[in-house]
Amino acid sequence: MNNTETTFPPLVLVLDRLRSAYNTGNIFRIAEALGAGVAACGYTPCPPHPKLEKTAMGTDKTVPCIHFETSLDAVEYFRSAGYTVLAAEPGGTEAWEIDVEYPLAVVFGNEALGVAAETLEKVDGIVSLPMNGGKASINVGNAAAAILYAIDARRRGKIRK
Repeated sequence: MNNTETTFPPLVLVLDRLRSAYNTGNIFRIAEALGAGVAACGYTPCPPHPKLEKTAMGTDKTVPCIHFETSLDAVEYFRSAGYTVLAAEPGGTEAWEIDVEYPLAVVFGNEALGVAAETLEKVDGIVSLPMNGGKASINVGNAAAAILYAIDARRRGKIRK
């Protein structure tokens, strides 16, 4: 789908400069399971892409996807469309504690660099997972699954404060 014909559901996963088509394909599968859309930013693989196609297992053809040059462009686009925008980064409100408004866009950053600094300045909040240990880092696809399922469960009343 191109930028002019894409209609987005009330949940969007904004992918900021993800290098791995395998991680991106995994996230497309998460998006499909949650009825979400994807915004691929920068050099994040987006359809059509042979490695993405392999790991997305067909969801690259069914999940609404839009490409932006930068994650800041995506944040500005979705904010102007009325979305609440969060970034997944360390030090924020834990995913199962955060109260969010829909429609919602969540920015997931580059595996090594995180979310771009200029993008972080424009989001409505930071959502995170608690981390123990020295590395304090998990794969972006795993983080996306944990964060998004916690937010969705909370929205549906499955997690209460």
